Amino acid sequence: MSDNETKLVLDSLPDEDSLVDISELFKIFGDSTRIKILFSLLNKSLSVNEMVELLGIQQSAISHQLRILKENHLVKYDRMGKSNYYSLSDDHVKSILSMGLEHISE
Repeated sequence: MSDNETKLVLDSLPDEDSLVDISELFKIFGDSTRIKILFSLLNKSLSVNEMVELLGIQQSAISHQLRILKENHLVKYDRMGKSNYYSLSDDHVKSILSMGLEHISE
């Protein structure tokens, strides 16, 4: 690799803090329960009870995974009556899921 090519590669690398943050973000997508929850929220907000019924996963497991997803800004919630309704935080999450599905389908 020439010095110019090396410089181009190094100039395109994010700073170390950003690399760590990206690595942590992708770790969140490493759990199939979290992925199921995210896909279930693609088109509609859902309560925990609705997710339990839809996904067949125990309430405690869904609540635990939702906490992780909230902490990492992948889901948000709105309180309606006595229930919280969860949705994807933004279109970036939809894009990541879509790109992941597209990538494995090739």
